[in-house]
Amino acid sequence: GKFEEMSSVGLRNKIRVDPDEDVRKACYEGLAEIGDFVTDNGFVELVKVRNRMAKALGYLDFYDYKVTNAEGFGKVALFEILDTLEEGTRPIMESARKMFAQDKGGANALEPWNISALMSGDITRRMDPYFPFEKSVEQWGRSFSAMNISYRGATMDLDLLDRKGKYSNGFCHWPQPAWVKPDGSWQPSTTHFTSLADPSAIGSGLTGLTTLMHEAGHAAHFANVAMPSPLFAQERSPTSVAYAELQSMFLDSLVGDADWMAKYAISREGEAIPWDLVADQIKATHAYKVFALRGMIAVPYFEKALYEMADEDVTAESIKALADKVEREVQGGLSPRPLLSVPHILSDEASCYCHGYVLAEMGVHQTREFILKRDKVLTDNPKIGPTLTNAYWQPGNSEPFLDLVENLTGSPLTGQPWVNELKQTVDDVLKEEKVMYDAKRAECADKASDKDIDLDMR
Repeated sequence: GKFEEMSSVGLRNKIRVDPDEDVRKACYEGLAEIGDFVTDNGFVELVKVRNRMAKALGYLDFYDYKVTNAEGFGKVALFEILDTLEEGTRPIMESARKMFAQDKGGANALEPWNISALMSGDITRRMDPYFPFEKSVEQWGRSFSAMNISYRGATMDLDLLDRKGKYSNGFCHWPQPAWVKPDGSWQPSTTHFTSLADPSAIGSGLTGLTTLMHEAGHAAHFANVAMPSPLFAQERSPTSVAYAELQSMFLDSLVGDADWMAKYAISREGEAIPWDLVADQIKATHAYKVFALRGMIAVPYFEKALYEMADEDVTAESIKALADKVEREVQGGLSPRPLLSVPHILSDEASCYCHGYVLAEMGVHQTREFILKRDKVLTDNPKIGPTLTNAYWQPGNSEPFLDLVENLTGSPLTGQPWVNELKQTVDDVLKEEKVMYDAKRAECADKASDKDIDLDMR
């Protein structure tokens, strides 16, 4: 066939939505070849050098060094937490894979290039008109403004479109951290952040919007750190990975809520996404949400095993074999996103980092549960901005992540709210989400949605 050049973002998007299995398989094979390139071009030696450095400093290995400096506790304590989540969700994953194969026509459905497309490819195509990317910035602004989120005078530089040579993961950086100067005056932050939308690709509007909400959440967090030094508002250690990711993941989680979509998933013609389509998405995906959890924990389990290998055992072939082994053990089979295509494992600041997404997701579900019990609603809740600002954002890295979550929610960090959601039946989710969807549509009918957006940013 004809060679077509595409970024890893584009390949992953095609695996999710292309109706042709041969095309999806070719895209998967393209992603898998990233592992060959990585291991042939310096990653093997990089793993060895990282480990030597960490052990010379007295740590168990490079993973122990990274997590201790970022989170304030070591690798052993981290994996005691992750093991509980892994063991608690393994039966759910195994059951979901059996059900998926039965529902989707057999074992071929579980091939890594088929899972995503068969689970939600058709839904993604049907939902695409309600997430035009050109409306994403406005929807972000309206949603955050309704929650009373302020950027406190920050200057923001946004780079939102995917293109050749661009780093294949959304990110947010701060050339100027926010802080309170000795004279009491306020220094606003300067923020650069990216998304990876391709407006011509089906499904890219939704993924681009979700990434935008995620990175805008990072920006809001670091714009509101109000401490007497810029060091409390910088993104590197001792700023906890989990602490940083909790803020962004909480805010991007709203995009999947039925009431958020009822207001903000609007087509170019001004039509709101219909309930029947939201319901179809829930029916297609809820029973298989555990796949995303298992995909998240696969990365830290892979990096843990990688840096526990003896120097003489670290080779290109052993690393690739380890990646396949972890995917099969943790995810039940080869992953639609091969572990060696995950860009985080390569760069210094993001390697041994992805456990932060898992801990953060635990915190997201715990924080959502707390606010829903307190206020009954998340979308457009005007208490969310002040709550997050006071409880999570203002202290910066002056307080440990675990303490911040417990101080707000009243409970130590636990994965139970997340597991409880995975255990919900589809019928129960449909009932809950229908109530929220109908209430928001009724509210939209009564209120104009063209109010000025005020985020206090430039």
